[in-house]
Amino acid sequence: MTTQQLVDQIWKKKSFLCIGLDVDLTKIPAYLLEEEDPIFEFNKRIIEATQHLAVAYKPNTAFYEAYGIKGWKSLEKTIQYLNTNYPEIFTIADAKRGDIGNTSAMYAKAFFEDMEFDSVTVAPYMGKDSVEPFLTFEGKHTIMLALTSNQGAFDFQTKSIEGKEVYKHVLETSKSWKHSENLMYVVGATKAEYFADIRKIVPNSFLLVPGVGAQGGNLQEVCKFGLTDQIGLLINSSRGIIYASNGTDFDTVAAKKAAELQRQMAVILDAKKV
Repeated sequence: MTTQQLVDQIWKKKSFLCIGLDVDLTKIPAYLLEEEDPIFEFNKRIIEATQHLAVAYKPNTAFYEAYGIKGWKSLEKTIQYLNTNYPEIFTIADAKRGDIGNTSAMYAKAFFEDMEFDSVTVAPYMGKDSVEPFLTFEGKHTIMLALTSNQGAFDFQTKSIEGKEVYKHVLETSKSWKHSENLMYVVGATKAEYFADIRKIVPNSFLLVPGVGAQGGNLQEVCKFGLTDQIGLLINSSRGIIYASNGTDFDTVAAKKAAELQRQMAVILDAKKV
């Protein structure tokens, strides 16, 4: 999927919502555990209920790898279901990979070719040769961790080196890498005050923004500093949507929660058009 196709979907749906599919078998409705593949059944029901409200879905691979080969097969079925039935939706493998070049090339092949995701999250700690192999895939996007929403982000990412925070060094350096036009960045919604500085470095790149909802991030604050002429934001909500109910109505309630965010986004987009 090209960036322009993603932007077109945002305007069509009046939404830049990404829903995280982080499936924990201890939190899904108990009756689904009787299904042959409860993880896939849960995802399918969530997707069917919310696909008209979201432009992206983001399975965190840890929630599938934790269940071994069965979990990996559930992930594969989920992405195949999305690609077959809703090819206009942007898919993100939240895998946070990143290793030496030949290893990263295999990670990229796994998610881009074998699983057919549109994008994958990567960790840049090992530098250029750990990220560039992902960037060589045409029509695919690499979403690099820049400033994350967790408390531990302050351990390293905001530390100053030669008068500049580490996350700024990361952003600036990444722009020099080959095929850097295929980069997007993860910036946590709980760090809304940093968006203005981030936009000075990457004024047009898409930012994947977790932390709205359960983690306390504010949508309006993020948009105030992070929105671009081409939108440039994917706002992710996971627990606040998919676990809003653990009853038989879980998908209906999830849709209501997604609709609440989508309506706020529509207001922001309409105001931007004026």
